[in-house]
Amino acid sequence: MSRRGWLLFAAMSVIWGVPYLLIKIAVGGVPVPVLVLARVSVGAALLLPIAIRRRQLGALRPHWRWLAAFAVVEIIVPWLLLSQAETRLSSSMSGLLIASVPIIVAVLARLTGGTERLSALRWTGLLVGLAGVALLAGPGAAGGHAGSIAEVLLVALCYATGPLIASRKLSELPPLGVTAVCLVFASVVYAPVAALDWPAAVPSVKVLAALAGLAVLCTAVAFLVFFRLIAEAGPARASVITYINPAVAVALGVSVLGERLTPAMVIAFTLILGGSVLATRTPVGRRSYRTAVSGQPR
Repeated sequence: MSRRGWLLFAAMSVIWGVPYLLIKIAVGGVPVPVLVLARVSVGAALLLPIAIRRRQLGALRPHWRWLAAFAVVEIIVPWLLLSQAETRLSSSMSGLLIASVPIIVAVLARLTGGTERLSALRWTGLLVGLAGVALLAGPGAAGGHAGSIAEVLLVALCYATGPLIASRKLSELPPLGVTAVCLVFASVVYAPVAALDWPAAVPSVKVLAALAGLAVLCTAVAFLVFFRLIAEAGPARASVITYINPAVAVALGVSVLGERLTPAMVIAFTLILGGSVLATRTPVGRRSYRTAVSGQPR
């Protein structure tokens, strides 16, 4: 991989590990629907003009039903649930649970008619990774927040469903156009909900900065950089950031917010990471462009 590819890879490893920290800061100052609306509307405002200038919207019209479904499972539902869960969970715990996405993708692909055979090594990876999830979701690690744990696991399920829709129904569409349209759709959905729960006072500078970071850095800039990374390094290498983002989330949660990192969390992350690597091992040629750009912990 070229020097530019490594720089893009390093940037994306950090950028998509940051949202958990910024969400944790933002939910302390604004209602969750307002947080999500700020993120999707600003992201849409920045990406839609680029998609229009590149004439990427015309090809999307016949696929609007699948685009709507993709927006629901990749943005509308998970961004709400993840933000809601972080009102009670630490950002570190959320990041570790989202690390289970590659494992769930492998399970769903198999259950929904996937033709790729799971070897003994991949089955071992699934069992090891699920053991890590069980360790995180156990009574001791959950700390009395079983409902929030369930919300984050539902987010992981949504993120795992997205790649299946994308690879099977949207694989021939321009990814930037798909992202922009999905953000616009999410903005339309959240605008009336956020209006009913609009904060009475202007949030603090810290909260506004977190919202700006989520919208600009973790949404608009993130997608542009990630598409460049795929063009530079290929989808197989680009998808490796899925394994690094949770570690960045934990490091930021511990160092910036002073969150507690327990031995159980370290063991669980090791199991999930190792299981994900084993469970998702496929020949490079079988990884699709669309699978690499969807299902990320945005």
